[in-house]
Amino acid sequence: MNRDWIATASTLSQALPYMQRYAGATVVIKLGGHAMGSDEAMRSFARDVVLMRQVGLNPVVVHGGGPMINEMLAKLDIKSEFVNGKRVTDQATMDVVEMVLSGKVNNRLVQAISDEGGKAVGLSGKDANLMICKQTHPDLGFVGTPVALDPTIIRDLHAAHAIPVIAPLGMGREGETFNVNGDTAAGAIAGALKADRLLLLTDVSGVKDKAGNVLTEIAPAMITELIADGTISGGMIPKTETALDAINDGVRAVVILDGRAPNACLLELFTDHGAGSLIRRPRL
Repeated sequence: MNRDWIATASTLSQALPYMQRYAGATVVIKLGGHAMGSDEAMRSFARDVVLMRQVGLNPVVVHGGGPMINEMLAKLDIKSEFVNGKRVTDQATMDVVEMVLSGKVNNRLVQAISDEGGKAVGLSGKDANLMICKQTHPDLGFVGTPVALDPTIIRDLHAAHAIPVIAPLGMGREGETFNVNGDTAAGAIAGALKADRLLLLTDVSGVKDKAGNVLTEIAPAMITELIADGTISGGMIPKTETALDAINDGVRAVVILDGRAPNACLLELFTDHGAGSLIRRPRL
C-alpha cells in the first residue's frame, strides 16, 4: 500500500480530537493582502476554509488589500500623504479603497471559496450595521475606529451554513464610510462574536524574543512587558495590541502566524504542535 496514503489516513485520524474540540466554534481569520498575492495561495486558503466549515467550524474571513489599493492608486495617479507613518484617507482615496476592498478583493475571495465547494457571502462592515465607527483622528481623514458592532448578520450566515467574507470598511454615525485597519476590524468582530479563536495571518512566523526565536505561547501581561522593553516593535505592536483587545472583549485565544506557510490555519487548529504564537490568559 502506498506510504503517502497511509500517512494521509494517519493525519486525518490524529486530527479527530481537534475536529471534535472545535465543532461549532467560531474562528475569525484575518487574511492580509500580501497573502493573496498568488492564485495558488488563494486556492489553498479557500480550500482550508471550506474544510473548516465542512467539519463543523464557523469560520469568518476578514481580509485586507493594501497592495491592491496601492496598485490602483498608482494607476489613477492619486498621491497619498502620510501622518506619523499612517496614510491619510481623503475622499478620493476612500473611493478607491472601497472599490478595491468591497469590489475586487472581496469578490475574488468569495469566488475562490465557491470554487472549492464552499458557500461564501461577501459583505463589508457597512452592511446591516455590522461595524459602526468613529473617525480615528481628523488628520487621517476617513480612517475609522470601531465603536459599536452588531454581528447578527454573521450569525445568520453561519446558521445558513455560509462563510462570511468581510471587507474592513465601517459606517459612521452620519452615514460616512470609513477605512478600518484589517487587524483592528478582525479583532473587533472576533470580540463581538466571543470567538473561540482569532487567527492573524501575517508574513512572519510569529512573535519573537530578542534571540529571534518564536514564542509559542504568551500571556497578555507578557505582551505589555515585551512592548515596553522593545522586544516587540514595528508592525508587530499593533497586531499584539489587537490580540490584547480581542482577549479583553471575550475571545478565548489569538494566534499570530505566518500566512505564507501552506495550510497554516489547519496546522494551528488540527495538529499537536500548532503554528505561530498563541496569546491567551494563563489557565487556572
